[in-house]
Amino acid sequence: MKTPKERSTEIVIYRGVKEEEQSSSLKNKSQLNTGRTKSIHPPIETHWQLPPQEESKSSNSGFKSMMSYPFKFRDSLKKIRRTKSLQLVLEGAHDPKDEQLVESFRKLLFVDGHLLGKHNDYHTLLRFLRMRDFDLSKSKEMFLNYLKWREDFEVDTISKEFKFEEYSEVKKYYPHGYHGIDRYGRPVYIERIGMVDLNSLLQVTRIDRFVKYHVSEQEKTLNLRYPSCSIAAKSHIASTTSILDVNGVGISNFSKPARYLFTEIQRIDSNYYPETLNKLFIINAGPGFRMLWKAIKTFLDARTMAKIQVLGFNYISQLLEVIDPSHLPTFLGGNCTCSDYGGCLLSDKGPWNNPDIIEKLQAVSATEHAYEDAENGGVALEDAFMQNMRPEESERVVSSKYSDKFAVRKTRALMEVALEDTKIKIEALEAALGDTKMILERLAQQIQEVFEL
Repeated sequence: MKTPKERSTEIVIYRGVKEEEQSSSLKNKSQLNTGRTKSIHPPIETHWQLPPQEESKSSNSGFKSMMSYPFKFRDSLKKIRRTKSLQLVLEGAHDPKDEQLVESFRKLLFVDGHLLGKHNDYHTLLRFLRMRDFDLSKSKEMFLNYLKWREDFEVDTISKEFKFEEYSEVKKYYPHGYHGIDRYGRPVYIERIGMVDLNSLLQVTRIDRFVKYHVSEQEKTLNLRYPSCSIAAKSHIASTTSILDVNGVGISNFSKPARYLFTEIQRIDSNYYPETLNKLFIINAGPGFRMLWKAIKTFLDARTMAKIQVLGFNYISQLLEVIDPSHLPTFLGGNCTCSDYGGCLLSDKGPWNNPDIIEKLQAVSATEHAYEDAENGGVALEDAFMQNMRPEESERVVSSKYSDKFAVRKTRALMEVALEDTKIKIEALEAALGDTKMILERLAQQIQEVFEL
């Protein structure tokens, strides 16, 4: 078996000229399926500037009775344009090769009978593809395990109903939290591991509750923090920059409960929230931690290891290259104290708390729901009709309805695959006919030249 160090030597790192152009630097993704190398892809974000807003000129008409409606209509169009612009930022620019692979992945899942629902979006599928080097079979296995875990662990219920009443007490014994953004616009996450009091922590909460809390925070990051950061940066944001302060950490900190908590959280993050870590800075790494690090590395895959930078006590210059001082707490060399919140790790400082940004996100969400309602027209009327049926009839109709719905989607996916294959064959045939036409034209020209002689 290869050690993590040996595995890391097989990593192929693709680098672009600019960070926003990194997605276009991936080469020959089909070669990644050979299994001979492990690829670390550049940050998942792709820069996308908001298009300039076009201001409509007011009418100079003298008919006051006709003025009010055009202005209201113009304002409505502005709101629609703003919403569409925000949707472009949240979605980001799609790399054509990535988009083709995501679509193939989506069709594969549909054809195999998997209705993905809200997990069918481009970026979710892309994260799993990247984690498995765009190997469709391995990506499918990982993604289906993710869907099963969400159902078994009741992730949607946790997001809506889980209450972590011990939040403030947990923060005392396990200092951690999101605080600000890096220079690219990604959220910054900080943990002060050396200050963790595990015995006191386990007196105010249980490990299973802490894991649920961690999952709820991951869901919040995906559904609120990343979209908010995207709007603030006018750039698609989909990963986190993390700082782990290990000052004072040694072998004694790695007790059996600590090991279990660490491995469980690492397992969840790696298997179910892949490709969400941009960079991890481990700072204040003294001799005690460096001995412990040798053991910790065995739990981490090569892909994660490539994103980690272990620093000693002279780390401030490296952090300031990535994070502005105003977004760094004073205990990390910045100038932020968040005194109004009782400390930086209690503030949850970031664009996701900006009322204007939240309002914009709600507008985008409302627009998306409106499109969904339009696509699913008549659902409310159908539900009302179902309520008036006897239970056995209702159950039979529901079963038939979803069976028909699945059949339609599967048929549509199969037709799309067949149409795509047909399109490729037609293009090849057209190219062959073009070559044949050129040959015949040259032959005719040569024959004509012979007769002219």
